[in-house]
Amino acid sequence: MTVRPLHSDPATSMTGYIENAGITYPDDRPVRPDLLELPLAERCDLHDRGEWDDRKWAEQNETWYSVADARYRAVTTRRKPESGTPLIRVGVKDTIDVAGLPTSLGLRHYRHHPAASATALSRLDGVEDLVIGKVVSTELNIGVGSGCVNPYFPHIDPAGSSTGAGVAVAADLCDLAMGTDVLGSVRWPAGHCGTVGLRMTHDPGLLRGIFPLSPPMDAVGWVARTAEDLAFLWQRLGLRTLIGDTGQPLPARYRIGVPTNVREGSCGPEMLETLDLVSAALAEDGHEVNDRRVSDDLWQRRGDAWQLCARQAWDGYRLWRHWITVPLHASTEQALEVGARVSDGHYAEILDAMFSCRQENAARFDDRTHVWLLPLDPSPPPDLRTSRPVATTIPAPGEADYDRRIGYTPIASFAGLPAIAVPARLSTVNRAPLGVQIVGPPGSEERLIDLARRVQLRLGTPALRPA
Repeated sequence: MTVRPLHSDPATSMTGYIENAGITYPDDRPVRPDLLELPLAERCDLHDRGEWDDRKWAEQNETWYSVADARYRAVTTRRKPESGTPLIRVGVKDTIDVAGLPTSLGLRHYRHHPAASATALSRLDGVEDLVIGKVVSTELNIGVGSGCVNPYFPHIDPAGSSTGAGVAVAADLCDLAMGTDVLGSVRWPAGHCGTVGLRMTHDPGLLRGIFPLSPPMDAVGWVARTAEDLAFLWQRLGLRTLIGDTGQPLPARYRIGVPTNVREGSCGPEMLETLDLVSAALAEDGHEVNDRRVSDDLWQRRGDAWQLCARQAWDGYRLWRHWITVPLHASTEQALEVGARVSDGHYAEILDAMFSCRQENAARFDDRTHVWLLPLDPSPPPDLRTSRPVATTIPAPGEADYDRRIGYTPIASFAGLPAIAVPARLSTVNRAPLGVQIVGPPGSEERLIDLARRVQLRLGTPALRPA
């Protein structure tokens, strides 16, 4: 089967025809214009050499946007810069302030107009000028459903509050999306859309101008199509300056710990197979891969991380609920109710445990272990065609599948660590993307990106087209 454009100019042709067994059928799948098909580094290289057509680039973006946004619905507010479409297009989650664009927090009939951009954005020289718009967030970061459609895998929910970040990048509406990750809010959408998502080290200094869901766990996050793209943007856009990068060289050989804890719980066979596949790929790449155990004091706090998030969401809601003039989604209300049931005593105990846990971060990673390698989740992303939708994003103790639902992403969140999600293969059951996450010590973002890039060099990057 082959797919060809109807017309020779891809800037004006968004549909094609399918030839199968000598018969021609209409095909309304979108065909990306040729300039958008170019690898990001090649695009920038052509521009730097003076061989780039800015006018054609702007025209193709306009044509593509009208098709892709209608299909995938990832953008809430669009900004068309006076100087034309930026060479590198940046989308920003709708819970992060951008001067000149409204922030609506994923709510209907609510918005505020910030005078200044969030600190994490304004610190990046020139990046504000690259923002093409705001991308979808779920309601107050904790609601179920976003209205977005997964571009490559429409049967898989993009998931996570930074849904629009994953979808917008996958749909080629932007090259880089800025989101927030509390318990996996960047890592899930990236992983479910077949892209790469980085949660940065928790840094309260970067959170000004960002809607606070759970301030002790909130972290800035980034989504890019591939680890190669993220590595390129990390340098070109100066993202590394957000962590005070020292410029130390990357190790030629990493020591990677694979937590044995994942084999003692509810991790499913496809996810364990994915973990083993990536472990083998990294070993073949020359790295030392060994079993390690995440300390029980951290592993057993995964559920507490959810309880902390729910309680802080509830406390925050009580402060500003008078701004909300329409009913919340039922899933948002149920998530807030979970937080309302967390007692003051349990809340204080969780915060004390978090502080103690973070004091141990230096000892968790040493010369024997640079990073941890875990499955992104205990099970593949649920198939919307066959699975029953969850009532709330916040798992509550006592649920039948509680251990599976609390997952593995809270490990980095509770300890304030950076983590990167990278897709590794597709499920043999429902073709869902299956991924891993790599977790490192504070400030190790560049190492995590490098390792994710090595994984994709070994296993291949997703050669996908919107469905």
